[in-house]
Amino acid sequence: MTNKLKGRVILAAAGPGDPDLVTIKTAQYLGKADVILTDRLVSKDILTRYANPLAKIVEVGKQSRRESSTPQSVISTLLLEYAVKDNLVVRLKGGDVSIYSNILDELETLYAYQIPFEIIPGVTAALGASAYAGIPLTARGYSTGVRLLTYYQDHVISDKEWYDLAHSADTLVFYMSSRALSALATRLLDSGMQADKPVAVIEQATTNSQRVFIKDIGQCSQEDNASYVSPTLIIIGDVVKLHSRFAWYNPSEAGTEYFESLPEKVFSSTVQRADHDS
Repeated sequence: MTNKLKGRVILAAAGPGDPDLVTIKTAQYLGKADVILTDRLVSKDILTRYANPLAKIVEVGKQSRRESSTPQSVISTLLLEYAVKDNLVVRLKGGDVSIYSNILDELETLYAYQIPFEIIPGVTAALGASAYAGIPLTARGYSTGVRLLTYYQDHVISDKEWYDLAHSADTLVFYMSSRALSALATRLLDSGMQADKPVAVIEQATTNSQRVFIKDIGQCSQEDNASYVSPTLIIIGDVVKLHSRFAWYNPSEAGTEYFESLPEKVFSSTVQRADHDS
Protein backbone atom coordinates (compact mmCIF):
# COMPACT_ATOMS: atom_id res chain seq x y z
CA MET A 1 0.00 0.00 0.00
CA THR A 2 1.45 3.39 -1.00
CA ASN A 3 1.75 6.29 1.43
CA LYS A 4 -0.72 8.92 0.22
CA LEU A 5 1.22 11.64 2.04
CA LYS A 6 4.30 11.16 -0.12
CA GLY A 7 4.87 13.62 -2.93
CA ARG A 8 2.71 16.18 -1.15
CA VAL A 9 3.32 19.74 0.07
CA ILE A 10 1.77 21.05 3.27
CA LEU A 11 1.60 24.85 3.41
CA ALA A 12 1.47 25.24 7.18
CA ALA A 13 1.23 28.18 9.58
CA ALA A 14 3.66 28.49 12.49
CA GLY A 15 1.89 31.39 14.19
CA PRO A 16 3.42 34.74 15.20
CA GLY A 17 6.15 33.51 17.54
CA ASP A 18 4.95 31.82 20.72
CA PRO A 19 5.47 28.10 19.98
CA ASP A 20 2.34 27.26 21.96
CA LEU A 21 0.25 29.02 19.30
CA VAL A 22 1.03 26.49 16.57
CA THR A 23 -1.99 24.40 15.56
CA ILE A 24 -2.25 20.70 16.37
CA LYS A 25 -2.57 19.89 12.67
CA THR A 26 0.67 21.71 11.80
CA ALA A 27 2.46 19.94 14.67
CA GLN A 28 1.23 16.56 13.44
CA TYR A 29 2.49 17.17 9.91
CA LEU A 30 5.87 18.37 11.19
CA GLY A 31 6.19 15.05 12.98
CA LYS A 32 5.67 13.16 9.70
CA ALA A 33 7.66 15.43 7.38
CA ASP A 34 10.58 14.27 5.27
CA VAL A 35 11.55 17.85 4.43
CA ILE A 36 10.72 21.12 6.19
CA LEU A 37 11.25 24.46 4.43
CA THR A 38 11.09 27.05 7.20
CA ASP A 39 10.80 30.83 7.25
CA ARG A 40 13.09 33.03 9.33
CA LEU A 41 10.16 34.20 11.49
CA VAL A 42 9.39 30.76 12.90
CA SER A 43 10.16 29.93 16.51
CA LYS A 44 12.97 27.38 16.62
CA ASP A 45 11.17 25.81 19.60
CA ILE A 46 8.49 24.64 17.18
CA LEU A 47 11.06 22.61 15.25
CA THR A 48 12.66 21.34 18.46
CA ARG A 49 9.33 20.15 19.84
CA TYR A 50 7.51 18.87 16.80
CA ALA A 51 9.75 18.17 13.81
CA ASN A 52 10.49 14.62 12.71
CA PRO A 53 14.03 13.94 14.03
CA LEU A 54 15.00 12.56 10.61
CA ALA A 55 13.57 15.45 8.60
CA LYS A 56 15.80 17.61 6.43
CA ILE A 57 15.30 21.21 7.57
CA VAL A 58 16.03 23.92 5.01
CA GLU A 59 16.06 27.61 5.91
CA VAL A 60 14.38 29.70 3.23
CA GLY A 61 13.95 32.90 5.19
CA LYS A 62 13.16 36.31 3.78
CA GLN A 63 14.37 39.55 5.28
CA SER A 64 13.69 42.93 3.75
CA ARG A 65 16.68 44.38 1.94
CA ARG A 66 19.05 41.78 3.41
CA GLU A 67 21.47 39.71 1.33
CA SER A 68 20.56 36.62 3.34
CA SER A 69 17.03 36.55 1.93
CA THR A 70 16.03 33.56 -0.16
CA PRO A 71 14.41 34.54 -3.48
CA GLN A 72 10.87 33.27 -3.98
CA SER A 73 11.91 31.54 -7.19
CA VAL A 74 14.35 29.38 -5.20
CA ILE A 75 11.68 28.48 -2.63
CA SER A 76 9.19 27.44 -5.30
CA THR A 77 11.83 25.35 -7.05
CA LEU A 78 12.78 23.59 -3.82
CA LEU A 79 9.16 22.71 -3.10
CA LEU A 80 8.90 21.12 -6.52
CA GLU A 81 12.25 19.30 -6.36
CA TYR A 82 11.57 17.70 -3.00
CA ALA A 83 7.93 16.82 -3.71
CA VAL A 84 8.62 15.04 -7.00
CA LYS A 85 11.02 12.77 -5.10
CA ASP A 86 8.04 11.44 -3.12
CA ASN A 87 8.78 13.44 0.02
CA LEU A 88 6.20 14.82 2.42
CA VAL A 89 7.24 18.48 2.37
CA VAL A 90 6.10 21.00 4.98
CA ARG A 91 6.46 24.62 3.95
CA LEU A 92 6.42 26.33 7.38
CA LYS A 93 5.43 29.99 7.28
CA GLY A 94 5.40 32.51 10.11
CA GLY A 95 1.99 33.79 11.15
CA ASP A 96 -0.84 32.61 8.93
CA VAL A 97 -0.03 31.15 5.52
CA SER A 98 -2.36 33.43 3.57
CA ILE A 99 -1.74 36.85 5.14
CA TYR A 100 1.11 38.79 3.50
CA SER A 101 3.03 35.75 2.41
CA ASN A 102 4.02 34.60 -1.05
CA ILE A 103 1.64 31.65 -0.97
CA LEU A 104 0.22 32.51 -4.40
CA ASP A 105 3.59 31.96 -6.09
CA GLU A 106 3.96 28.62 -4.37
CA LEU A 107 0.41 27.53 -5.14
CA GLU A 108 0.86 28.38 -8.81
CA THR A 109 4.02 26.26 -8.95
CA LEU A 110 2.35 23.31 -7.26
CA TYR A 111 -0.74 23.61 -9.44
CA ALA A 112 1.30 23.85 -12.64
CA TYR A 113 3.12 20.60 -11.84
CA GLN A 114 0.08 18.87 -10.33
CA ILE A 115 1.69 18.41 -6.90
CA PRO A 116 -0.95 17.63 -4.23
CA PHE A 117 -1.05 20.17 -1.42
CA GLU A 118 -2.90 21.26 1.69
CA ILE A 119 -3.22 24.69 3.32
CA ILE A 120 -3.27 24.85 7.12
CA PRO A 121 -4.27 28.20 8.64
CA GLY A 122 -2.85 29.69 11.80
CA VAL A 123 -2.69 32.72 14.08
CA THR A 124 -1.69 35.73 12.01
CA ALA A 125 0.55 38.43 13.49
CA ALA A 126 -2.27 40.96 13.85
CA LEU A 127 -4.26 38.65 16.09
CA GLY A 128 -1.27 37.47 18.11
CA ALA A 129 0.16 40.96 18.61
CA SER A 130 -3.13 42.54 19.58
CA ALA A 131 -4.03 39.75 22.00
CA TYR A 132 -0.64 39.76 23.75
CA ALA A 133 -0.76 43.56 23.98
CA GLY A 134 -4.27 43.60 25.46
CA ILE A 135 -5.74 45.42 22.45
CA PRO A 136 -9.02 43.87 21.21
CA LEU A 137 -9.06 44.87 17.55
CA THR A 138 -12.83 45.29 17.17
CA ALA A 139 -13.78 46.29 20.72
CA ARG A 140 -17.37 47.54 20.84
CA GLY A 141 -17.53 51.32 21.11
CA TYR A 142 -13.95 51.71 19.88
CA SER A 143 -13.89 50.19 16.40
CA THR A 144 -16.32 49.12 13.68
CA GLY A 145 -13.92 46.70 12.00
CA VAL A 146 -10.29 45.94 11.25
CA ARG A 147 -8.20 46.35 8.12
CA LEU A 148 -5.00 44.41 7.45
CA LEU A 149 -2.62 46.52 5.38
CA THR A 150 0.98 47.04 4.38
CA TYR A 151 2.84 50.16 3.29
CA TYR A 152 6.19 49.89 1.56
CA GLN A 153 5.82 52.09 -1.50
CA ASP A 154 3.79 55.27 -1.84
CA HIS A 155 1.92 54.24 -4.97
CA VAL A 156 0.36 51.11 -3.43
CA ILE A 157 -2.34 53.22 -1.73
CA SER A 158 -4.23 55.85 -3.74
CA ASP A 159 -5.08 59.34 -2.45
CA LYS A 160 -8.73 58.31 -2.16
CA GLU A 161 -7.77 55.26 -0.10
CA TRP A 162 -5.55 57.41 2.18
CA TYR A 163 -8.52 59.72 2.83
CA ASP A 164 -10.73 56.75 3.60
CA LEU A 165 -8.18 55.25 6.01
CA ALA A 166 -7.61 58.57 7.76
CA HIS A 167 -11.33 59.02 8.44
CA SER A 168 -12.25 55.38 9.12
CA ALA A 169 -13.58 54.11 12.44
CA ASP A 170 -11.84 50.79 11.69
CA THR A 171 -8.68 49.64 13.41
CA LEU A 172 -5.77 49.81 10.97
CA VAL A 173 -3.09 47.14 11.23
CA PHE A 174 0.04 47.56 9.13
CA TYR A 175 2.37 44.63 8.47
CA MET A 176 6.02 45.06 7.43
CA SER A 177 5.81 48.85 7.60
CA SER A 178 7.95 49.95 10.56
CA ARG A 179 10.77 51.25 8.34
CA ALA A 180 8.25 53.56 6.66
CA LEU A 181 6.39 54.56 9.84
CA SER A 182 7.22 58.27 9.57
CA ALA A 183 6.05 58.44 5.95
CA LEU A 184 2.98 56.36 6.75
CA ALA A 185 2.01 58.64 9.63
CA THR A 186 2.59 61.74 7.51
CA ARG A 187 0.31 60.45 4.76
CA LEU A 188 -2.47 59.75 7.27
CA LEU A 189 -2.08 63.19 8.86
CA ASP A 190 -2.09 64.90 5.48
CA SER A 191 -5.24 62.96 4.61
CA GLY A 192 -7.08 64.23 7.67
CA MET A 193 -6.32 61.87 10.57
CA GLN A 194 -6.25 63.58 13.97
CA ALA A 195 -2.72 63.97 15.33
CA ASP A 196 -3.67 62.37 18.66
CA LYS A 197 -4.89 59.09 17.08
CA PRO A 198 -3.33 56.31 19.23
CA VAL A 199 -0.70 54.00 17.77
CA ALA A 200 0.86 50.80 19.12
CA VAL A 201 4.14 49.63 17.63
CA ILE A 202 4.72 46.01 18.68
CA GLU A 203 8.07 44.28 18.25
CA GLN A 204 8.43 40.48 18.08
CA ALA A 205 4.84 39.91 19.18
CA THR A 206 3.92 36.94 21.42
CA THR A 207 7.57 36.06 22.10
CA ASN A 208 9.51 36.55 25.31
CA SER A 209 11.22 39.47 23.54
CA GLN A 210 8.01 41.40 22.83
CA ARG A 211 7.98 45.16 23.35
CA VAL A 212 5.03 47.54 22.94
CA PHE A 213 5.50 51.26 22.23
CA ILE A 214 2.43 53.48 22.65
CA LYS A 215 2.47 56.75 20.70
CA ASP A 216 0.16 58.95 18.69
CA ILE A 217 0.22 59.40 14.94
CA GLY A 218 1.66 62.91 15.28
CA GLN A 219 4.68 61.58 17.18
CA CYS A 220 5.18 58.82 14.64
CA SER A 221 5.40 61.33 11.81
CA GLN A 222 8.52 62.78 13.46
CA GLU A 223 10.37 59.46 13.75
CA ASP A 224 12.52 59.68 10.65
CA ASN A 225 15.26 57.47 12.07
CA ALA A 226 13.20 55.14 14.23
CA SER A 227 14.45 51.55 14.26
CA TYR A 228 12.46 48.60 15.57
CA VAL A 229 13.38 44.95 15.93
CA SER A 230 11.86 42.77 13.20
CA PRO A 231 9.12 41.65 12.99
CA THR A 232 7.13 44.74 13.94
CA LEU A 233 3.40 45.32 13.69
CA ILE A 234 1.66 48.71 13.80
CA ILE A 235 -1.86 49.11 15.19
CA ILE A 236 -3.62 52.46 14.67
CA GLY A 237 -6.97 53.30 16.24
CA ASP A 238 -8.88 54.04 19.41
CA VAL A 239 -8.60 50.40 20.54
CA VAL A 240 -4.96 51.14 21.40
CA LYS A 241 -6.28 53.09 24.42
CA LEU A 242 -7.25 49.74 25.96
CA HIS A 243 -3.61 48.62 26.25
CA SER A 244 -3.01 50.51 29.49
CA ARG A 245 -5.79 48.58 31.23
CA PHE A 246 -5.57 45.16 29.67
CA ALA A 247 -1.86 44.59 29.00
CA TRP A 248 -1.43 41.20 30.66
CA TYR A 249 1.75 39.89 29.08
CA ASN A 250 5.07 40.73 30.75
CA PRO A 251 7.86 39.11 28.70
CA SER A 252 11.12 38.26 30.41
CA GLU A 253 13.57 39.33 27.69
CA ALA A 254 11.93 42.36 26.09
CA GLY A 255 14.05 43.92 23.37
CA THR A 256 16.38 40.99 22.72
CA GLU A 257 16.53 39.15 19.39
CA TYR A 258 14.11 36.22 19.40
CA PHE A 259 14.23 35.04 15.78
CA GLU A 260 17.73 33.78 15.13
CA SER A 261 19.21 31.42 12.60
CA LEU A 262 18.84 27.70 13.11
CA PRO A 263 21.68 25.92 14.89
CA GLU A 264 23.83 23.76 12.66
CA LYS A 265 22.07 20.66 13.95
CA VAL A 266 18.53 20.18 15.17
CA PHE A 267 18.12 16.65 16.54
CA SER A 268 19.82 14.42 13.99
CA SER A 269 18.22 16.43 11.20
CA THR A 270 20.16 17.79 8.29
CA VAL A 271 19.94 21.59 8.49
CA GLN A 272 20.61 23.40 5.26
CA ARG A 273 20.37 26.96 4.06
CA ALA A 274 18.94 27.33 0.59
CA ASP A 275 21.30 28.37 -2.17
CA HIS A 276 20.45 31.77 -3.58
CA ASP A 277 20.08 32.64 -7.22
CA SER A 278 21.77 35.73 -8.59
